[in-house]
Amino acid sequence: MHCPYCRHPDSRVVDSRTSDDGGTIRRRRQCPQCSRRFSTTETASLSVLKRSGVSEPFSRAKVISGVRKACQGRPVSDDQLAVLAQRVEEDIRGSGQAEIDAHGVGLAILQPLQELDLVAYLRFASVYQGFESLDDFEAAIRRLRDEGPASS
Repeated sequence: MHCPYCRHPDSRVVDSRTSDDGGTIRRRRQCPQCSRRFSTTETASLSVLKRSGVSEPFSRAKVISGVRKACQGRPVSDDQLAVLAQRVEEDIRGSGQAEIDAHGVGLAILQPLQELDLVAYLRFASVYQGFESLDDFEAAIRRLRDEGPASS
């Protein structure tokens, strides 16, 4: 890390603190050359590999946007969608991967969405998993019924 004051190519970490959500680390540094202090913020990057081969940063807003369509007309609040997106990001980061394909993001959305609203889950799964007939819907509904009591 170059000193922003004298451009010395090294610095010493004086203090480190993790943010409340654990997503960033704030480091207080001191330059051994000029002795001035400065702060840096570090975040772990998470990229999504699109089908086109393009890599872009993970976006909770894109998760919310995609899931919001499935939740249209359902009793799901914006706060619940924000929590779902946070959970999806945490699950992906917890896997230890720095890059995940778009399909993997969709898979990470399915379980939290199923717990949030079963109708929205079926809508999302029907597009994401490419349901082609009523038999696909019936099989998904049968599986949900077999798993346990319905919450929605």
